Amino acid sequence: MIEVRLFAGLREGRQKIYQMDNTDIACVQDVMDLLNIKRSEVNILLINGFHQKPETEVKDGDVVSLFPAVGGG
Repeated sequence: MIEVRLFAGLREGRQKIYQMDNTDIACVQDVMDLLNIKRSEVNILLINGFHQKPETEVKDGDVVSLFPAVGGG
């Protein structure tokens, strides 16, 4: 199992936290595809607290955190 945590606008229409069976998931891009999240929507991607890329492999027990670009003024 991997845990996927979504933040800010990425939660719209989705759950905050997902527990996913990683047997069909090779990398973070697979997670994003399953959740219908485009690369352009993700500004920060962490695996176990470390910055990674969508192509990074995920393993059992990993925690994936996805953050959108945050604007403000």
